[in-house]
This record gives sequence, C-alpha cells and structure tokens, in this order.
Amino acid sequence: MLNCRESTALMSEARERDLTLAERLGLRLHWAMCSACRRFDRQLDVLRAAARRYAARDDRITSDQDDAPPR
Repeated sequence: MLNCRESTALMSEARERDLTLAERLGLRLHWAMCSACRRFDRQLDVLRAAARRYAARDDRITSDQDDAPPR
C-alpha cells in the first residue's frame, strides 16, 4: 500500500501523464483511508486553476501593453 509521500507524488504525476491501472488503484485505496491526501488532491486542482487564471491575466496585461500607443 502507498504511503502519503508516494501518494502525493502520484497525484502530481497524474496531472502530467496517465497513471497505470495499478497506480490508480493504489491511490484509490490510499484515499479510502487518508483524508489528508484526498484534501491535497483537491488543493492541487485549486492551485492549477489559480495558476491558469493568473497566466491568462498576465497574457491580457501583456497584450494590452503591446496595443498601447508609445509614450
């Protein structure tokens, strides 16, 4: 069975690649017993969404500055 360190590593990897069946099953088994790791998985989703919103905001600011008339 996975420990919390292995579980969190797999959760991070799952955002970059498809996990194997054995990895997914191991995570589900661990999550069944570990509320902290379930919470961490949800936090990863929140952080990813926030980073995407920030990057989109930064892109809009940059493009607005590109369109501004020179001073």
